[in-house]
Amino acid sequence: MSRAPSAARTTRRRVATAGVALVAATSLAACAQSQREAGGGEGGTLTFGAAGAPDGFDPFYASDGETFRVSRQIMEGLVGFKPGSADVEPELAESWEHTPDGKSWTFKLRTGVKFHDGTDFNAEAVCKNFQRMFDQKGAGQNQALSYYWIENFGGFSDGATPSLYQSCDSPDPATAVVHLTRASSKFPDILGLPSFSMQSPTAMEKYKANDVQAQGDSFVYPEYSRSQPTGTGPFKFSSYDEGNGTIKLVRNEEYWGEKAKLNELIFRIIPDETVRKQELESGAIDGYDFPNAADLKALRDAGHNVQVRDPFNIMYLGITQKNNPALKDVKVRQALAYALDRETLVKANLPEGASVATQFYPDTVDGYADDVQKYPHDPAKAKQLLAEAGVPNLTVNFYWPTEVTRPYMPDPQGIYNALAENLRAAGITVNPVSKPWNGGYIDDVDNARADIFLLGWTGDYNTPDNFIGTFFGTTENRFYTAGSPWGADLANQLKAADAEPDEAKREQMYQDINRKLMSEYLPAIPLSHSPPAIVTSAEVQGLQTSPLTAEEFASVSISGQ
Repeated sequence: MSRAPSAARTTRRRVATAGVALVAATSLAACAQSQREAGGGEGGTLTFGAAGAPDGFDPFYASDGETFRVSRQIMEGLVGFKPGSADVEPELAESWEHTPDGKSWTFKLRTGVKFHDGTDFNAEAVCKNFQRMFDQKGAGQNQALSYYWIENFGGFSDGATPSLYQSCDSPDPATAVVHLTRASSKFPDILGLPSFSMQSPTAMEKYKANDVQAQGDSFVYPEYSRSQPTGTGPFKFSSYDEGNGTIKLVRNEEYWGEKAKLNELIFRIIPDETVRKQELESGAIDGYDFPNAADLKALRDAGHNVQVRDPFNIMYLGITQKNNPALKDVKVRQALAYALDRETLVKANLPEGASVATQFYPDTVDGYADDVQKYPHDPAKAKQLLAEAGVPNLTVNFYWPTEVTRPYMPDPQGIYNALAENLRAAGITVNPVSKPWNGGYIDDVDNARADIFLLGWTGDYNTPDNFIGTFFGTTENRFYTAGSPWGADLANQLKAADAEPDEAKREQMYQDINRKLMSEYLPAIPLSHSPPAIVTSAEVQGLQTSPLTAEEFASVSISGQ
């Protein structure tokens, strides 16, 4: 049966296309200025302020947004996402169809496409990419490296853990057939993730792409990941000056589609949001991501263009049931939910367009249930439930991150302060613990050391499994549902829903799961959906925002002065 990329979704379940192109960017240095004037609206160099350094340039070994921001300009997948949307569309595959059981997928490929090194993109290259991912060994099987493969496909070719992927055939150069071990609601959408981009088999072999080595708590990456990433995209990798924190890409003159308008695209690594703002105001950069909500009006008043994306994320208060026995009681978790004033949090601490979350993903995703149990702000109800649970003087260690800005969490300290005040008003003692995001916070959260914590998720693609399957699809998670009597049941329900090929039945299964999550289980407390902004100044035209925060820069041009 042929699958149209998004035909099965109702209008209500769509992320609305952002119909207005973003106009933005600032003046560059003098050399870039001369390029603009010569380009007459095209050409030139755009410099974008990145919030952090990429882990490397091989997206298969990445899970961070800054790596993906660069790699999605260089590489493409079999499927992509419609501009301004979270729905899939053809990219390197022109079309696809699947067998009735959902286990075999036939992709018709674009012809005449070449990788940046001149290698032909064809079915053989597709299968080599899948086999490369499936055949990971040693350090390559570490979840910190192959995060998206493990989360979406499971195990590897050694068979130690079951895998969604089974094999790939190339009956002719323009046809690739991917075989799965079961049907999955997330296929082929997951193939639009940067981690599963098509990369040159020639370059990966030449520069030993798989030769990643563990070194203590970190990894040593091969030459391919450090300086030779090779895709089919509109930009090619040029250089990475680590000392100056500058990544340079250049236009791919042999691109199979419409060529990029810019000659060069530069990412400057500027971790501090205040400094990014200052650099924009001085003209040293053309734009940056995730401006503080408090700065949006001033940025607009100064003549910069601020585009607010459609929200496709969730921020939640995580609850770990491992260390604090009281938190194993659902009444205590419900008390925490009633204690929180989420309406005021959204109005006071989040940007315009944010909303209170009633479940763990937005209502644009299939399986959203309108009739889940709600938790309005009610400190008296919170105190009552704590008394019934026998812990009227509950104490919790509340973790919040520093040195970070996330799309769903623009002001971690302000959000923590507001929620901690709510909890104290309900008679709960709060012990604050703050750590840098990459300096212990995520490690502590992932290893269930926090009692409660702030975290969230920006959707990768438009399926329920990408949200609640990622959070609760295994009992070995940051919520430690292995310690609860329902953890395994929840994980099994999620696996069954994901594997259900009938879309109507799958929708009902996810609705039932969402109802149970909010009434019987409550492993965490949904807080909000927040629309992250991106800012540039008025010289840049054509940058279309993405609810996935997955902007592509090929369409961008710079107007002359």
